[in-house]
Amino acid sequence: MRASSGARSGTLHRRYWLAGVCLLGGLAGFSNVRAETCYQDDSGRIVKRPRPGFKEVPCPAADTPAPRPFSNQEQAQAPDGTPAHFDRPDTGPPPAASPVPLPELKDYVEAVPVPDRWRIVDSLNYQDRFFDPYHRNLLKADKPISGDSFFNLSLFSDSLYENRDVPAGSGGVSSAHPGQNDAFGRPRDNFFSQTVGTEFVYYKGDTVFKPPEFEFRFAPVFNYNYLSSSELQEVNINPQAGTTRSDHHVGIQALFADKHLRNVSDQFDFDSVRVGIQPFSSDFRGFLFQDNQLGARLFGTRNNNTVQYNLAYFRLLTKDTNSGLNDVTRPPRHDDVLVANLYRQDLPIKGFTSQWTLLYNRDRERDSIYYDDNGFIERPAALGLERGRNFDVAYLGYNGDGHFGRWNLTSSFYYALGHEDSGVFEPKSDQVRAFFAAAELSRDFDWIRPRLSLLYASGDRDPFDRKATGFDAVVENPQFAGADSSYWIRQAVPLIGGGGVALTGRDGVLSDLRSGNNGQSNFTNPGVFLAGLGVDLDILPALRVSFNANHIAFVDPQVVEVARAQGGLAHRVGEDVSASLVYRPLLSQNIVTRASYARLISERGYESLFPHSDPGYFLLDLLFAY
Repeated sequence: MRASSGARSGTLHRRYWLAGVCLLGGLAGFSNVRAETCYQDDSGRIVKRPRPGFKEVPCPAADTPAPRPFSNQEQAQAPDGTPAHFDRPDTGPPPAASPVPLPELKDYVEAVPVPDRWRIVDSLNYQDRFFDPYHRNLLKADKPISGDSFFNLSLFSDSLYENRDVPAGSGGVSSAHPGQNDAFGRPRDNFFSQTVGTEFVYYKGDTVFKPPEFEFRFAPVFNYNYLSSSELQEVNINPQAGTTRSDHHVGIQALFADKHLRNVSDQFDFDSVRVGIQPFSSDFRGFLFQDNQLGARLFGTRNNNTVQYNLAYFRLLTKDTNSGLNDVTRPPRHDDVLVANLYRQDLPIKGFTSQWTLLYNRDRERDSIYYDDNGFIERPAALGLERGRNFDVAYLGYNGDGHFGRWNLTSSFYYALGHEDSGVFEPKSDQVRAFFAAAELSRDFDWIRPRLSLLYASGDRDPFDRKATGFDAVVENPQFAGADSSYWIRQAVPLIGGGGVALTGRDGVLSDLRSGNNGQSNFTNPGVFLAGLGVDLDILPALRVSFNANHIAFVDPQVVEVARAQGGLAHRVGEDVSASLVYRPLLSQNIVTRASYARLISERGYESLFPHSDPGYFLLDLLFAY
């Protein structure tokens, strides 16, 4: 029984072992069948994964070489023996010689006519929008009017209102207020100015990488202004004119032709010449000479535009009295300016531009007598001997603008030397020796930019020593220490209540005792010192708020004492504080609204001239531009 039972157990084990071997063999065979299915395209290439257009074929053995792609001379065979429609470049070595001959010089052409970028857009039926300066517009030089000639039209409207306190006399021969017998009257003025301007520009040439070959620019400007004063002889020398005045004028602010002379490098460095009434600024901030004047200018660039130069001659035009625009109906003045300056970028470090200026002012208006449109005399000035002068003065200057790391710096230094044939207070000739320095340091902290401003213009300590040491500019328009939001810079503060000579001119920082828009430079003046703090706050991308506080003082008040026959004048003029707001709803210069308020908190130097006076002014300006 045991033997029989052991025999059956051995038989069962052999059966289980054979069944396992058969099962493993079947699985191996199934896997071999699955592995032998591949896919082939028309060129004979075989892959193991199914792809679109490939046919199932048995997989080749491991030692079978891969099929070579067919050449142009060979025809692929499909599995059924029919030729496959396939033509593929031979991947083997190229032939020894190409059957195509090499091109000769005559086979090349200078240019192949193709549509330019403007005509390509025309073919897409893209419409011009003449009233929209932000889209493609023939009037904004987005497309040539013919060939490579362009036309650009600009329009602007500037509406300005000022409510201001300006020291005024109570009237030389009569008063607007019966019973008033004080030397100074009521100082309140209201002023409105509406300016509308156009600019027509025609230029020729591809200006993407180089200046235009030719440019013609014409900019007529119309101005209407209205003044309401509290006293007589403020709006006109004639008291019968009353206390209000309205006036209008059309001025030519630009009329010039610009000719491109040559390119001097592959980077399109160039030389050009410009003749006519044109804008010019001798420095970065308009301290010495910034105006639109009649002249000729040679200018250009070198060293991939890192060096720029100007050589220019100007003859000053007569200015309209009430608008300040050019008056081309009157002959130019006998006042000439020659200027040469050189700009060098990245000097002394990258990000800072240095500029050197040599300017010569030749004035021959000794025998000129000129009354403005309101009847006040401007040449000679009603000061001292009241005599005209001839003078020759040269200005040597250095200016810088840029940044040192995160610190922004603008600086300006001028030394004036020359002579004038007669002094302001004595008839003998004077030697001119005067000095000017200004700097503004600022730093950006995200949306906040604090500023520190310093300015010094030398004064004349003794008006009778035959040395004129008070600094004066040719035509100043300083963008500095708050600019026109400052009372001292914006308003013309008179030396004596009424028209005529001013302590400081309109839109000027120098205390130069000049008269009106057409007066001569005066180097016998008290000079000025300014130290200011300011901050610009970019509250929104469209909104900027600025605050400024400037301390102002005379450098040498002796000249004012002689002019006013008044002793004991202090140096300190006062603190000029202001706040301004600039709003640009379109985030561009097309619509700009400005509002500012300023007050001069007077100290002894100003109170000695105009007692009990803390003058202020409010400005509102609305600008539209196309």
